[in-house]
Amino acid sequence: MGRSRGKAASAASLPRARERANLSFFIVIVFFAVFMIIVITEIFLIDERSRGGGVGGLGGMGAGGRRPGSRRRQADYDDGQPLGPPQAGDDYVAYHPGLEDVVGALRGVLDEQKQPRVFGGASSSHDSRGRPGAVVPRAVETLLPPAPNMTAEPGAWQSVPGTRFKFFVLFAYYDGRMSKQLRIIAATKTRVPERVWCRMWFSNGSHSASVPAKVKVIRENWNLKYSACFILCPVRDNQTVPSSVSVVSKLRLPATNHLLVHNRKPKPTVSPEMRMAVCVKPLHFTFNQTLQMLEFLELYQLLGISHVTFYNHTIGSNTSCVLKDYERRGLITILPWKLDMVSQREIRTEGLFAALNDCLYRSMYKFTHVALVDIDEFIMPKHNDTLTDFIRWMNTHMNTRSTGSYSFQNAFFYLQWPDDKITTDSGDEFETNLITMRKTRRRAKLHPHKQRSKYICRPEFVVEAGNHFVWEFVPGHGTLNVPADAAILNHYRVCEFGGDDCVKLISVVDRTASRYRQRLTDNVRQRWNDLKDQCGLPDVRRPTPMPPAPLVVKQPSKTISLTSEVDRKVAKNASANKKT
Repeated sequence: MGRSRGKAASAASLPRARERANLSFFIVIVFFAVFMIIVITEIFLIDERSRGGGVGGLGGMGAGGRRPGSRRRQADYDDGQPLGPPQAGDDYVAYHPGLEDVVGALRGVLDEQKQPRVFGGASSSHDSRGRPGAVVPRAVETLLPPAPNMTAEPGAWQSVPGTRFKFFVLFAYYDGRMSKQLRIIAATKTRVPERVWCRMWFSNGSHSASVPAKVKVIRENWNLKYSACFILCPVRDNQTVPSSVSVVSKLRLPATNHLLVHNRKPKPTVSPEMRMAVCVKPLHFTFNQTLQMLEFLELYQLLGISHVTFYNHTIGSNTSCVLKDYERRGLITILPWKLDMVSQREIRTEGLFAALNDCLYRSMYKFTHVALVDIDEFIMPKHNDTLTDFIRWMNTHMNTRSTGSYSFQNAFFYLQWPDDKITTDSGDEFETNLITMRKTRRRAKLHPHKQRSKYICRPEFVVEAGNHFVWEFVPGHGTLNVPADAAILNHYRVCEFGGDDCVKLISVVDRTASRYRQRLTDNVRQRWNDLKDQCGLPDVRRPTPMPPAPLVVKQPSKTISLTSEVDRKVAKNASANKKT
């Protein structure tokens, strides 16, 4: 009885097993059929691309054999003036739109609306092939979301919609030096940034143009999760420069950012008048060293600087009040700096490389030279009173025709070393508080160029600025390493590795900055007293003297210039005062 029941159950299960087997076989056949269709389609598209043909029905919008977002050595734009290929070591991600990208954008728009939105009634006779820069076909372009009705405040980071990781944009600049393009200062993922599009808007409102962007990660990123970057948007040769631009991850998404394009009508600085500016990385940790800030601003004015650009992450109330006074007088620019990335964990030091490169392009065509320094650094010429005089002097003594930047070796003036006796004996409460007058002992050995060095650059010849040197120049330009006996970088700070061991290093006395002693003291005193009540500044008192530290002194030699004419005069006056 049990056996008959088992045979009956087995007989009943056989048809079900056959059905499952047939279904599995059918699924496998369907899978291979779909796979073969994909392969044949890819081969067909590659063949079409190799012949220069487009994809029918999309106005010449080719979908190459590579997947969108893959890395290529050459920009995949049909514009006759492509962006240059990446240099060695560059981290480029170029977005090459495929068939599915444009169709997906079109489908997304049609799902949301029945009637297309036309931007300003542009001539219908121009399709994507006839409109330079419009990589997206005109038929699709007119269906995309319109320009956002917004303009961000200067310095406001704006998010890119639809990305998986943080992606922010800051400022947009027109850069037509090597090829026509928009260069957007941005910050995003360091490794394999997400692909994005540029939605370019034109001033007359007649039309828009959408192109795939190229994301170039700025080299100094310390391998952190996020990095400053450039977003490059190609502009056709015979196309007018857009008035504004938005960055989106998908064409069908409404833009949530809107950047005005700066430097739209560049005027090269060919005037014989030399104008020099300074760029400072973001001020943070509620910076409120007001007297140090005044010393920085007034000394650089004595050095011939016309303008300083600051980025405000967090500044204390007293210093903020003083800076606003300088801003009202047109001497500085202060831009807010609120980047939603964790400093030193997600991105390097408040995204300082975005700030430095923004300042570079912001200063372009306005100033002939730009110095990129920190608040405790002063480029100090040995034989000239101002930096503009120094540049002219260099131009007469060296061939600087192809010079894109002047590099200055770093010299540490450690704050743990004792104060200069000439300053402490003066009794002047302002002079004794000026770091550049108090600290005249420096490390004898200078850092080599590109290590801790800083530079003055010709912004029109620079493509990518770094912290200690220029990473990329316009072809035909490079760096001039300034000899140490002509100028160095005076860097006033505590020992860089903690503790006080740095004071045991061999040192020399360098009073080059003392030539500005009286003028600097008077100017700082005047500004402090003028702003004292307005900014709630305290009375200035003499600083507590540093305890004596062991010194290892290097004697002057013929090969190293240790003192200038100013040094000898100061020493002579001090000796005369002792005799009297």
